[in-house]
Amino acid sequence: MDEKAKNNFIIKNINEVELDNFERSPFYASRGASLTDSTPACKLGASVDCVPLGKRAVPYHFHHSQEEMFIIMNGSGTFRIADNMIPIKEGDVICIPPGDKYPHQIINTSDEMLRYISISTMESPEICEYPDSNKYLAKSTINGIKKLSAINFLSEDVDYWENEP
Repeated sequence: MDEKAKNNFIIKNINEVELDNFERSPFYASRGASLTDSTPACKLGASVDCVPLGKRAVPYHFHHSQEEMFIIMNGSGTFRIADNMIPIKEGDVICIPPGDKYPHQIINTSDEMLRYISISTMESPEICEYPDSNKYLAKSTINGIKKLSAINFLSEDVDYWENEP
């Protein structure tokens, strides 16, 4: 592998990655891109996220295993965590441990684009809960390959022996 190809595999520029659109009206909209996909990193995830005014990128949630960090690059907004709404601005670094004491969500409450870097540990297996909708996501990867991903309501319990011979 020549030096240029090697550097392209390891180094990505947040100003040059191709952003994908995500929208679920009326609350969610963002443009973003992974900074770690197609790199040798497998224990670390990172993305750049751009959220228009009045929107949020993802539902209110907490992780059972993963830690997250958000670095506010441009703009300002509100960080919803537990029962608190905290103003955030350019330059803020937010560190979130796993656990039900730290449900969180970033909301663009400003009049300009909110741009931030999301960094996470890529723990597997992982369970993510969504308190507003009473759902959970269970997922696992083995050697960087997705093996399981399931979303369901927490109230959808089945007996351990159900459908077993």
